[in-house]
Amino acid sequence: MRYDAVIFDLDGTLTESEPGITKSVQYALEKMNRPAPDQATLRRFIGPPLYESFAEIAGMPPEDAARAVDVYRERFSTVGWKENSVYRGIAPLLRSLKKNGAYVAVATGKPEIFSRRILDYFGLAPFIDRLAAIEESDLHADKPALVRRALPEKFARACMVGDRAGDMEGALANGIDGVGALYGYGSREELEGAGAAFIAEDVTSLSDYLLDGSPAAPGVFVSFEGSDGCGKSTQMKRAAEWLASCGYEVISTREPGGCPISERIREIILDVGSAGMTAECEALLYAASRAQHVSQVIRPALERGAAVLCDRFLDSSMAYQGGGRKLGVELVREINAPAVKGLMPHKTLFYDISPDKAMRRRLAASEPDRMELEKKEFTDAVYAAYVRLARDNPARIAVIDGDRAIEAVEADTRRVLLDVLAGQQEG
Repeated sequence: MRYDAVIFDLDGTLTESEPGITKSVQYALEKMNRPAPDQATLRRFIGPPLYESFAEIAGMPPEDAARAVDVYRERFSTVGWKENSVYRGIAPLLRSLKKNGAYVAVATGKPEIFSRRILDYFGLAPFIDRLAAIEESDLHADKPALVRRALPEKFARACMVGDRAGDMEGALANGIDGVGALYGYGSREELEGAGAAFIAEDVTSLSDYLLDGSPAAPGVFVSFEGSDGCGKSTQMKRAAEWLASCGYEVISTREPGGCPISERIREIILDVGSAGMTAECEALLYAASRAQHVSQVIRPALERGAAVLCDRFLDSSMAYQGGGRKLGVELVREINAPAVKGLMPHKTLFYDISPDKAMRRRLAASEPDRMELEKKEFTDAVYAAYVRLARDNPARIAVIDGDRAIEAVEADTRRVLLDVLAGQQEG
């Protein structure tokens, strides 16, 4: 790669933090009976130290500027830090840098307590070797000193990536390249004037520049499994929204279905008018749907580095047709071999809840389909098959207790997703 050590700024470089910062600035100004500036003026608060911004932009004397910082943090510490998102493509870039052996750090004038919270919440912490930030009591941020703290002891060539002049100046003061992030909150004139060695128009051009032909990290494939009514679809929707806020391209798909041909097969499988379908026919239809889905949707998404979330995959066939229909797991696996061609999820999340409780949930939500009209003997056999699959594949299948509050289940789901994103560095 072009650099073996890459230091990033946080606001405007890794995260799009404007909403939380500007709303918190407005909150502080209102509390201190100061007029609210326009949005363009508010954006000037992003990047430089807050104390200096309140003094220079809002014209506050030192005592008021220090008080304004405290009032700002009243709001930012509770809600403002979450009014944030990672620029799309940043998380895959960090994964790719780590995959290729780079040292990655963050140097920011934001207090460490908030910086670490943001990196943890948005799933970036596993890719960061060091965080150099200020203490909450500090009113000034010395960017050259922060960059110096962020650098490793030994490196061949390093750069500082940021969106403001202070980031470029911090780089030059330490004898390393400054790389401008034009997609952030600075201007081309500002970055060029501060001596940027390269200016990236967007995250894609930044990735191309930093990786310099080195391979990008592959995508991650996660399936969501369990008895009908276990809550997997709700959790997958929440996971997709969260991963998108973390900067990933997220492909949410389902089985049977996921693409036009597979959706047409889905209609046949689930139609209550298909009563009398043989177990073998059902299993083969699922496999046919899966073959098209894998070829048309899943593999291409993984090749371009996306996070693919799938509501059911091969484990469902092994549980429903292998266990529920009593065809046996091995036969179902054999039937699906040409469909998946060796592709299995990097991680499968099995939401464990009793089949009776799951079915009560499901029937309370909407009219059941053909599969959901099956007798208790069938649903019990499906659940038992899932339990056996989880027991036999502990490295791939994570068991999550689905009989809890949605928020508790979501917390466990995120924990597993973070683990797989941090650990899955090879295809």
